[in-house]
Amino acid sequence: MGTLFASPRVVVSAVAKAFGYRLVRIRHRGALDEAHGAVPEGTTVFDDAVPGVARLDPALLGALREAAADAAKDGVEFFVNSGWRSPEHQEQLLREAIGKYGSAEAAARWVATPGRSAHVSGHAVDIGPPEAAAWLSEHGAAYGLCQIYRNEPWHYELRPEAVHGGCPPMYADPSQDPRMQ
Repeated sequence: MGTLFASPRVVVSAVAKAFGYRLVRIRHRGALDEAHGAVPEGTTVFDDAVPGVARLDPALLGALREAAADAAKDGVEFFVNSGWRSPEHQEQLLREAIGKYGSAEAAARWVATPGRSAHVSGHAVDIGPPEAAAWLSEHGAAYGLCQIYRNEPWHYELRPEAVHGGCPPMYADPSQDPRMQ
């Protein structure tokens, strides 16, 4: 009888599945991990063990959870692609954007400095998949959840006044937002 060999990943997956756990892959960006705000794939707005969710502003998180529960009735599930981030994580994202876009000015269309980012303060969340962002685009104002930037359909912030008056006009991108100046 031959010996069977399985990779550690296969063994861990089988054991995890046997105990009812699902494995998630974390997108590593250098040395920054979940403690700095990296969010594992498949994270929902209900995953309190993930700092990127747990460290969101409580009012924002409450509105997100209420919206997610209602979206689920329409067959739409919200996943958090990014939530709270440490200043170190935000700085790394900014450096990467400068490298990608060629200058700090061009990168500012996509990534704020750590001192200005609504993600660092826990006041912003990036929602996926596109169906969830589309659902929020249509229904988010009822929960005070508004898309802030036209170029980032996944980025939402809490605007409580939107419940009664609708979301404010969007900025073209973060470089147009006075808070980022």
